[in-house]
Amino acid sequence: MTRNKLYVLLGVACFLGFVYLFFSIYYLQKAEITLCWFKNITGYNCPSCGTTRAVVSLFEADVLKAIQLNPLGLVVFFIMVIAPFWITVDLITQQDTLFQKYKQAEVFLRKPLVAIFFIVMILLLWYWNLTKNL
Repeated sequence: MTRNKLYVLLGVACFLGFVYLFFSIYYLQKAEITLCWFKNITGYNCPSCGTTRAVVSLFEADVLKAIQLNPLGLVVFFIMVIAPFWITVDLITQQDTLFQKYKQAEVFLRKPLVAIFFIVMILLLWYWNLTKNL
């Protein structure tokens, strides 16, 4: 992936994430419906179920509730808050620090033991989501 493709992808993803959060806060939570295709098809929670509610809780400064809903919300929140600023700074200063960190993270995540660790963590999170039934 090139620097520009990464920055456009992250920028669009963050923008759509904020649009979805707004939509979720003002429409979905009041209607008590879910847009999760996995849950709608199977009736079971997916590993990321509760992430949107966790991010909303973090914007409301309720960290404990966010962690209880889904710890992945912390990762999503961090990316949604930091990435737009980091991209803007890189574009203004004509640097590629975010792209360099992305490439380092990609190399790190491709290590077999690291990949296995994260796969196991996602499976455990999925089990936890299924048992807590939020």
